[in-house]
Amino acid sequence: MKIGFMELVVIFIVALVVIGPDKLPEFAKKLGSGLRAFREATNDLTSEIRENVVEPLEEAQAPIREAIEPLEEMDREIKGSVKEVQTSLNNIGKPKKKPAAEKTQQAPAAEAPETPATETAASEPVQAQEAEVPQAPASNEPETTQAVSPAAEDATQNQNKGGETT
Repeated sequence: MKIGFMELVVIFIVALVVIGPDKLPEFAKKLGSGLRAFREATNDLTSEIRENVVEPLEEAQAPIREAIEPLEEMDREIKGSVKEVQTSLNNIGKPKKKPAAEKTQQAPAAEAPETPATETAASEPVQAQEAEVPQAPASNEPETTQAVSPAAEDATQNQNKGGETT
C-alpha cells in the first residue's frame, strides 16, 4: 500500500491539529525510530527464515534433483520410442512415399505435352491404361472442359474400340 502526496498532507494536518505544533517534532522522531526498529526486526526475521528454512531445503533438494535427472532422461527416451512405435503403427497399410528420384523419372512419361497424342497412344498403350480416370466432382458445379485436339480425340476413340492408331 503506497501513500500518495495528498494522503501525506492530510495525515500531517491531522497530526498537527491532534498533537500540536510543540510536540510534533518529538512525536515524529519516536515514529521514525519505531519504523526503523520494525524494519530491522523484519529484516532479521527474513534472514533467519532464509538461513534456517530455505537454505536447508535447497540443500536437501540437491541430491534428490541429481537422482531424478537420470529418471527424467529415461522418461524422455521412452516417450520418444513410444512415439516412434505409434507412428509406425499408424503407417501400417499406407503406401510408402516414393523417393524424389522416382517421381522425377515418372513425371516426364506421364505429362509429355510436347508429344502428339497419336504418337503417345501408339507408343505407350500400357501407361494409358494404367492412368487413373478422373472422377466426376461431388458438387453440383459445372465441370470445366479442356480443349482437345481432333487427333487426340480420334486416338482416344480408336483406343477405346481396341483399334490401333497410325
